[in-house]
This record gives sequence, C-alpha cells and structure tokens, in this order.
Amino acid sequence: MTEANDKAGAIDVLVVDDDFMVARIHRAFVERVEPFRVVGTAHTGGQAIEAVDELRPDLILLDLYLPDLFGLDVIPRLRTAGHDCDVMVISAATETDTVRGAVRRGVVDYLLKPFEFEDLRPRLERYAAQRGRMLTTVVRGQADVDRVLAGAFVPAPAHALPKGMSVETAELVERALREADGTLSATECAAVTGVSRVSARRYLEYFHGTGSAEVSLRYGVAGRPERRYGWRA
Repeated sequence: MTEANDKAGAIDVLVVDDDFMVARIHRAFVERVEPFRVVGTAHTGGQAIEAVDELRPDLILLDLYLPDLFGLDVIPRLRTAGHDCDVMVISAATETDTVRGAVRRGVVDYLLKPFEFEDLRPRLERYAAQRGRMLTTVVRGQADVDRVLAGAFVPAPAHALPKGMSVETAELVERALREADGTLSATECAAVTGVSRVSARRYLEYFHGTGSAEVSLRYGVAGRPERRYGWRA
C-alpha cells in the first residue's frame, strides 16, 4: 500500500494535553481504534497551533487547561489561520459556561476526564461515521442534508439505564442494531461491538424491554432457538 493510499484511509489525530503521561495514554487509546492514527502530540496551546500548521491533522483531542492558553481559545486562532480540522474536547472542566463555549466553537464532542478506553472508543467511532457521511454524501435535497447531519447531535437517552450499564456501551449496541443488515444474535452483536456476548445479550434484552428492539426466534436443526434482535424503525 502506498503512503498516499494509507493517508486517504486514515483519520489523523493530534493529541493536546499539558501532562506528558496523560497525552501518552490518550495516544495509546486512539491508536487502538481504526482508522485513527496519532500524528503528533502537543503540551501547550502554542505547540498545538504550530503542530496543526505542520501536521494538518483531521481531528484534535484538545485539553482545556493548558499552561499558556485556555484550550477553547486555541480554536478561533486555528480558524483564523485557515485550519478546518475538527476538535474533540478532552477535559476535567465541568462548568456550564465552558461546555456552552465549546459547543459555540463547534466541537464535535466533549469527554470528561478521567475516562477509560471504552468511554473514548464509541465517540471516535461515531465521529468516523459522521465524517464518512460528510465526505461521501452528495446533497440533492433535504433528505441528503438530514443524512449528513445524522448523529451530529446525540440525544439524551429516553430511559435511565439500569445499574451497571453504561451509556457508551448502549450506544455501541444501538448503532450495531441500527446498521445491521437484518437482525443480530447476541454473539454477532458481541463480534461487531467488541463487548462480551453476555454483555451484548444484556443490552439487547434491555432494548427489547424498552420497546426499541424486537426479538425473533430462529430455529435450527437441534437445540434451543436462537434469539435475534432487530431495531424498530
């Protein structure tokens, strides 16, 4: 594979965090998710702007508490310089004004520290899907616009999740059901999402219980019938 072809299929990421160890961890997390690859790290706002000039990343994972600039102030400087890279905020900042400011500046997501890999992965996957729609959809009418914007805003869940279940995993399973060509078994859902079969079954049954998914039975030659799940349109 040529370097040009490899670049065409990758989503290049710049990790920005003032803590060297945290930046290293975030880099390792990102590189576990296809088709993302980290092309550089920066530890100050100034370094971030210079790195974007040099590396031209597609996405920036941006900490807000930087030693020289507040992270959100980096974004307008990038826009003034002509850079249109996307920004995902990675921060411990929970102030309402900060979150609102991030939304006004067009960030694609906002993830609170500390977090685990399973918290970041679905957000990256959702971003990759949204980016793919943006790059490939030909807009001929409102339906095409709606398709491009699908997933840009993630609504709050209609039901509170039971104890021990996470919003991130629920989003993974929901997306697998929505995008499936037909129905999925718990085993197939586990393979698609990367969670265990037991966890996949639990989330599938949850969606069935809330009425979001329907269940059908597939009978084999012998043994118990297989439960298969489909998202209700």
